[in-house]
Amino acid sequence: ERYVAICMPLRHAELCSTRSTMHCILIIHGLSSVPCIVILSTFFASASFSLYKQPMICAIKIFMLYRWQDHVISAVQEFYFLIMVIIILFSYVKIMKVAKAASGEDKKSSWKGLKTVILHGFQLLLCLIQLWTPFIESTLLRFDLMLFAHVRLSNFILFGLTPKCLSPLIYGLRDETFFHALKNYEFFGLYKRNV
Repeated sequence: ERYVAICMPLRHAELCSTRSTMHCILIIHGLSSVPCIVILSTFFASASFSLYKQPMICAIKIFMLYRWQDHVISAVQEFYFLIMVIIILFSYVKIMKVAKAASGEDKKSSWKGLKTVILHGFQLLLCLIQLWTPFIESTLLRFDLMLFAHVRLSNFILFGLTPKCLSPLIYGLRDETFFHALKNYEFFGLYKRNV
């Protein structure tokens, strides 16, 4: 959507309509659910009833009864990672070229646009790293349960929550009204603690 908005602004309304967005979301959800459906259907078809009664840690590893399932998940995750890296690099290189050409000789405007692109790129990098976390967590699960729990929580905070909170926080701090309200709130909070 960002690529279309910046690189093809005249076609933005046509390409990024509600209908086409819904179709894209359905395609993405459909493709991303295929590996989960394969793993779950294999598990339900071949798992013994005694397995359901055993206490286990909630992790995708418990659903993998066969070695090939682990290989399928690894291959799919690596394929997703590769496709997303290619799309992100292509989009952001084009966006940076258009932003630089649009700003012309105005260095301040060019730097502001570059910072915004870097912010979005950093957010997407954190989201991409989230694709690697299951590999790390599954390895740690074999060695140390407490370390696994701590790393899993850290991964969720760093790569699950941070990318979603980063953009509203940055844009909120850029907004003068919000920044002054936050500054006054912080000052008032420090003043109350000191009194």
